[in-house]
Amino acid sequence: MSSPLASTLEVELPPDRPPILHVEEPRDVPGWAAAHREALRAQVTEHGALLVRGLNLRDTGQAGAVFAALAGELMTEREAFAPRRSYGPGLYSSATWPANQPMCMHHELSYTLDVPGLLLFACLTAPGQGGATGVADAERVLQALPASLAERFEHEGWLLTRSYNDEIGATLEEAFGTDDRTAVDAYCRAHAIDTDWQPDGSLRTRQRRSAVVRHPVTGRRCWFNQIAFLNEWTLAPEVREYLVDVYGEDGLPFNTRFGDGGPITEDVVQLLNTTYEEHTRREPWQSGDLMLVDNIRTAHSREPYTGDREVLVGLAEPRRLADCSPTPEASRR
Repeated sequence: MSSPLASTLEVELPPDRPPILHVEEPRDVPGWAAAHREALRAQVTEHGALLVRGLNLRDTGQAGAVFAALAGELMTEREAFAPRRSYGPGLYSSATWPANQPMCMHHELSYTLDVPGLLLFACLTAPGQGGATGVADAERVLQALPASLAERFEHEGWLLTRSYNDEIGATLEEAFGTDDRTAVDAYCRAHAIDTDWQPDGSLRTRQRRSAVVRHPVTGRRCWFNQIAFLNEWTLAPEVREYLVDVYGEDGLPFNTRFGDGGPITEDVVQLLNTTYEEHTRREPWQSGDLMLVDNIRTAHSREPYTGDREVLVGLAEPRRLADCSPTPEASRR
């Protein structure tokens, strides 16, 4: 979907890299963002993502002001799978995740009912090596998957199971904003999440979601989920072995299944991750970079890295997708 506004910016479209806009550092960076908001957003609509280089974002206050200029009010994260540091309303650090482990392609919070339509990233400190935030076009990924597999996921959806504890992943309070059992139960009932409180007081949940949705602007079908990222077979073998040994097969901090509850085998997860990789575009971060990502059309990843890496995240434009639960109608091509 092209817009006349998109053509007002001279954006590079290099192969295997996201679209890149080079700018000279303005005196008033948030003011520049506000003045160019519509043109920047048009580029994201057309290409799914945009990297802006040259703004030289330096601190959380400046990054937050730029995010607000581009997206307005930011979302409060709920159902986080890993802890984040909060720098103010809707402004977060990247999810806490081991630097030597990749975060494979996924769509942020695709297992919630109200998903962010737009992601904003600001790189304050670039890593020594690695650490790129790769992007992949969800329309093309869907088209590249074997038809039988895509149709099964499209018809059945996918199932996310979680087991909350104080050692691995987000705690109850980090995920739901409270550890009060009554409040957590009320949230889960309102958001189509099944709860199972364990004798030790811990919580296990199940939620069924669509794997394929229609983009709310373009109407095009997108592969939209975290099936591979939150599956046990994406974990490093030694990490998976440790978690299974400590928590058991049914007590993993998170895992994914087919919508009918059937297990997703290792070869399916490998196929999904291989397909993502074939469609991944990446550009190493430079300190001061800004990236905008259409969260429904575009999956993103975080690659392993060395050195320090500080990337801020803003979640914006919540969308309650009409087909967040799979139906026969959703599977029509």
